[in-house]
This record gives sequence, structure tokens and C-alpha cells, in this order.
Amino acid sequence: MGELAEVIRGVTYKKHQVSEQPRDEHVALLRANNIQETITDESVVYVPLELINKRQLITEGDILIAMSSGSANLVGKAAQASSEIHATFGAFCAVIRPLGKKLSLYLGFFTTTPTYRQQAQASGKGIGINNLNKKALDNLLVPVPPIEEQHRIVQKVDELMALCDRLEQQTSDQLEAHETLVDTLLGTLTQSENATELADNWARLATHFDTLFTTEQSIEKLKQTILQLAVMGRLVEQDAGDEPATKLVERVKADKALLIKNKEIKAQAKLKSTHQEETSRKMPGHWVSATLDDLSHVQGGIQKQPKRRPQEHRYPYLRVADVQRGFLMACSDLPEFELFNDELRQYRLKEGDILVVEGNGSAEEIGRCAIWDGRVPNCVYQNHLMRVRPIVTNTSDYIALYLNSPLGINEMKRLAVTSSGLYNLSVGKIRSIPVPLPPLHEQIRIVQKVDELMALCDKLKERLNQANATRSQLAESVVEGALSA
Repeated sequence: MGELAEVIRGVTYKKHQVSEQPRDEHVALLRANNIQETITDESVVYVPLELINKRQLITEGDILIAMSSGSANLVGKAAQASSEIHATFGAFCAVIRPLGKKLSLYLGFFTTTPTYRQQAQASGKGIGINNLNKKALDNLLVPVPPIEEQHRIVQKVDELMALCDRLEQQTSDQLEAHETLVDTLLGTLTQSENATELADNWARLATHFDTLFTTEQSIEKLKQTILQLAVMGRLVEQDAGDEPATKLVERVKADKALLIKNKEIKAQAKLKSTHQEETSRKMPGHWVSATLDDLSHVQGGIQKQPKRRPQEHRYPYLRVADVQRGFLMACSDLPEFELFNDELRQYRLKEGDILVVEGNGSAEEIGRCAIWDGRVPNCVYQNHLMRVRPIVTNTSDYIALYLNSPLGINEMKRLAVTSSGLYNLSVGKIRSIPVPLPPLHEQIRIVQKVDELMALCDKLKERLNQANATRSQLAESVVEGALSA
């Protein structure tokens, strides 16, 4: 490279000399974040002209390079100036300035190739911070064809890149149209007014199943639609012989009152009126709307404090990261809390308990929950999780399914939003969540059907991933064959 171009290091400056806004006698200073596929002017700062050597002003054909980074993948990242830019560049960057205009386009193309990137990354390896220096750049090996061939190479690359851009845009447009079609057809299922209309809409969708569900996003949307249909009572047949849901609620309330009387659980403050109209409107007539407080006992977890440092009475505890939407992580190396007095009895998890995340930076992750399966004996949970313990254990699967459905997620988001725009759930808010409740035996049929359909979706996604991997391998083989020809 040193025989083909001049390497110019960037401007050194002090923090107090930098301005965030344009000023007289200042010039824009580019940094590594401005090196994308092209040179961008986003988030530039401004430094005094007096710090800059004229050779440090970027001219047409200059190739701006990141010389230092904590990431090896970013060292050597380069972009060429297609025109003169009234800007300079910082000390963590450099410019490769071709010695002749005839070389300019070819060298710009070369710095986008894997051959260049591999050399730059190998030369820039360091401990902590990866650095390229002028000597390393000068020593980079550049394959140089005759000048006429350089022009043909650059011209062919430009043609092929333009074709790739058109294909990318076409693919993007097709994906957008595909996702719109998927949304529309799945929407007809959840908006069906009765079983006959649902059957007709499903038949229309089934006719095009192979062409509709060809992306991971579309399969995930299908899963969400299945959950939505499940908690709307549209997924399984109703059985008049089932114990009515009203009887189930009465039995649960009686059992809960007995637990409180026997001091097995604590009585909690009476809830204010709850928002159940929307839930009631979307459910079948033989279902009932009950709050989580009607069906379970909700309790917060243990706060992490210095006194909890494990000593004599140490027990494992679950954290937010261990609870995902619909499943638990491995839980193989859990941290421990020190417990006191009767706390193990109070906070120990039982199989069938539902763990709910109280808050998360993402509105989509608020209230994600999973069922505890008893995999770790004498396990407790931290205060950023809340335990929902159904009074009737057989209702755990359905309640968790509802909380993780689009209807349940929207209800928790409605309850969780605060005046500051953050999302947070409290014990009281979780207790007040309305649940569209079918008879117990219907709950069991719903959960079984959802499990069957989710397994089919997972198989569909696996086949899709295998097909994509095969296509990628085939494309790589074709490209390798063409390059070695």
C-alpha cells in the first residue's frame, strides 16, 4: 500500500477544544462512527482550523479508515470520499490518499474486500484496544492489475452492486407485501364473529399455508394468533357437560378463604373496581371474567440487601433473567440468599407457581411469565419477580397461557404504564388483571391444543431454517466455484 498511496494520520485535539455546534474558524471532524458504506456526517463535532494541517482536509478519492477500536471487527473499516468534503478527521482515524487518480477507484474498491479486511484485522490485533499504525498500512499487500483491467474490474463491480441493490429493494418490497398479507389473513381469524365465519376464514388461510408461512416473522405471528384464539374461546369445542366456570370460581374463592382462615396465606387489601368490560366482550357466554386475585394468591419476592449475603441458611433464588416468556432458563447455577426465621416457608416456590416479571425496559417484555416446575429444591425468588400461586393447581397452565397471549400482554401493558412513561407492575396491579376464564376441563383442552399447534409451528420453523441453511451453502458453493474458475 505504501507504494500506491500516502497514509495521513488524523487531528489531535483536547476535549475543551471541541464544539458540538458549527462555529466560525472551525471545521467538521469525522470519527470512526462516520465510516459506514459511505462517509456520513451524523454526530460530527467541530475543531478549530488552527489545529489542522492542510493535508488533513479530506479531498475527493481519499479513503477514511478507522485505526483504533475496542472491536477487532471495526479496525480497518473504510469508506471513500466520492467528492471533496469540507471536513477533517480525528486521531483514531487515518486517510489513505492514492498517489494517482487512476488508482483511486480501484484502491477504494480494494478496501471493501475480505482480502483487505483480513489483513487489516490481523495487523491491528492488540490487547484491549486494537490499533493499526502507519507502518502496518504501508505494508498491506495490494494485488494490482494493469490499469485497463482495474477500470474493467471497477466497472463490473459497480454493475453487480447496482444489481444487488435492485434485488435487495425487490426482496424488501416482497417481504413487506408478504407480511401485510399475513397480517390481514390472520386478522380475519381473530375478528371472526362466530364459528362458521372462523371456519371459512381458516379455510381461506389454509389454502395458501405453504406460501404464507415462509419466514420466521410470519410463523411467530401465527403463534400469537393461536394464543389469541385460545383465550377468546375459538380454538376448541365447548362441552355442555363441563362444570360451569361460575362454579369453579365459587370453589376457588371458598378454598382461598379457608387458606386465609388457617393462616396458610395472608389476607390482602380489597381491590378497587377492575377494568373487565373489554375482556368480557371478547369471551364466550359460558366463560366468566375473574381477576387473578379471585383465582390465586399473588406475592412479591425478596429484596437483595447486604444482610442477604449467604451464610448459614443459604437458599438459591430466581432472577429476572431466569424467567422468559413461556419458559425458564437452565437455572443450573443460581445465586443464593440468606433466609431468616420463617422466610423459607413464605417464599419457597411450589410446582405450578407462575413467576411474573414486574418491570422491563421493553414494553413488549413487561409481565413475561413462566411456570415453576420444581427443578431446584427449596428455591425462592427476588423482588423483581412476583409469584402467582393458583388456588387450584390445574389452572396454572391456562392462566400462564393467558398472561403470555396478546390479550394478556396488552392488559398488563395497560396496567403497567406510569405517568413517566415507564412500565412497572406491582402486586396490586397483577392481582387486578382480569382473566377470561373457561370451565376447568375446557382449560385443559385449550392448553393441549395450543401445545400441539405450537409444536407444529416449531417444526415448521426448523424446516425453514434447514432450507435457508441449504440455500446459503449452495450460494457459497456457487460463489466459490465462480471465484476459483
